[in-house]
Amino acid sequence: MSNKKTALVVGSGAGGAVIARELQGRYQVTILEEGGDFKPFSLPIGKLAALRRTGVFLAERMIRLLLPNMRVEKTKDMVLVRGIGLGGTSTLATGNAVRYDGSIRALGIDLDEQFEELYRELPITTEHQKHWTDSTRKMFQMFEQMGLNPLVTPKLMWAPQCVECGHCAIGCPTGAKWDTRALVEEAVKNGASLVTDCRVTGLDIENKTVKAVHALHHGRRETYQADLVILSAGGLGTPVILQHSGIPTSGSLFVDPVLCVAGPREGLGQDRQLLMPFISQQDGFILSPYMDYLSFFFNRSWRLPMRNIASIMIKLADEETGDTDGRRIDKSMSSDDQRQMDKAVDMSREILERMGVPEKEQFLGTLNAGHPGGMLPLTEKERDTLHHSVLPDNLYVADATILPRSMGNPPMLTIMALARKIAALL
Repeated sequence: MSNKKTALVVGSGAGGAVIARELQGRYQVTILEEGGDFKPFSLPIGKLAALRRTGVFLAERMIRLLLPNMRVEKTKDMVLVRGIGLGGTSTLATGNAVRYDGSIRALGIDLDEQFEELYRELPITTEHQKHWTDSTRKMFQMFEQMGLNPLVTPKLMWAPQCVECGHCAIGCPTGAKWDTRALVEEAVKNGASLVTDCRVTGLDIENKTVKAVHALHHGRRETYQADLVILSAGGLGTPVILQHSGIPTSGSLFVDPVLCVAGPREGLGQDRQLLMPFISQQDGFILSPYMDYLSFFFNRSWRLPMRNIASIMIKLADEETGDTDGRRIDKSMSSDDQRQMDKAVDMSREILERMGVPEKEQFLGTLNAGHPGGMLPLTEKERDTLHHSVLPDNLYVADATILPRSMGNPPMLTIMALARKIAALL
C-alpha cells in the first residue's frame, strides 16, 4: 500500500491544471472538476445568424444552448461569462500568453523562473503573424500610425494549424489552440485521478486543517479526504467555497470589463481572423481587434452579417470593489471605471473612423466580463509562503482569487506562473 501523500485539486483551469500536473508524483492527486468534457461550438454560424431576426435568442443566458460549457450571470451593469468544464475558461479564452505580473512583483514575488519554464514547455508563439489576413495587417498598421504601439500577441497555439476561422473563443476546430486540458491529460497519464461533474460545496475544518471536502458528484453527496487541498475553482467559484466553509473573503472583486465598439465595414471579414491577434496596452486598458459573439447573438445593434462588422475590443482594469456570495454578484462600474471606459471608447471610435466607419454608424456591444478575481488578494505578508493566514495549514488557493489587482490584460499565463510557484513551494 502506498504511503504517498494525497492532494485534492478543485478545478482544471489555468491554476488547477498546472498544480495537478506539477504535484502528481510527489502526491497522489485527484482533480475535482465541476463540469464535464468541453463541447465546442459546432453549428453553422450563418444559419444561427439568420435566427436572430426571429428573436429566439432572448437573453445572454441562452448562450448555453450554443456553448454548453459557458455560464453567464448578470449584474446591474454587465454580463459575466466563465467556463465550467474540463479546462475551465482556458477552452473559451483566445489563447493569449501575455505576461502581466507588475502588481505581483510589487509585493516582492518573483515569477521570472516560472515564466521561463512556461516559455520553454508550452507552444507560445507569435508565428501566427505570418498567416494574418490583409485586413488584420491593415488594422495593425492603423494602430501604428496612431501611435498606439500595437504588440503582436503571444499565443498558446500551433500557428501552422490555424485556418483563421475566428472560432478561437468558441472552440478551435483544428486543434491549433492550446488549452489546459493538455496538462490535465498529462497529470492523468502520470497517475492522477479525474472526477468530473463534481461541484465542491464546502470544507470541514478542524484545528486549522481541512479534514474533508464535500461535493455533489452527479447530483449525489460525496466526501473526499486528502493531506493537501488546493482550490482553483476560479474567481467566482473559490470565494464561495471559502465562505461556505467559514473562511472570510474580501469585497474586492474585479472582473476586467469588456466592451466592443463596432460599425459597418463591407467585406472586412473580421469573423475570419484570429481573435486578438495584437493588443495595444494603454494606461488602465487594452485595445484589440475582436469579434464579440455575445453581442452578435444577443445585442440588437449587431444585426449586420458578421463579415461586414469591424469591432475593436476594450478590456478595462476595473476597481476592486465587488463581492459575491454564490447567490448574487454585486459588481458595478465605478465612476473612475466609467471615465476610463469613455476614454477608451473615444479612442476606439477614432480607430474605426480612420478605417472608414463614420461615428454616426458606429454601435456598442454588450458590456461583459470574464476575468473575475481578487477576493483573497495576496499581500506582502504572503510573499514568501503564498498562503493566507485565514486559510487552514493544508489549504491553498491557486487561481485569480489571489491576484492583488485587476489586470485589464489577459491573465492566463500569469495565473499559470503563480500556480507553478505555489506547486514548487508545496
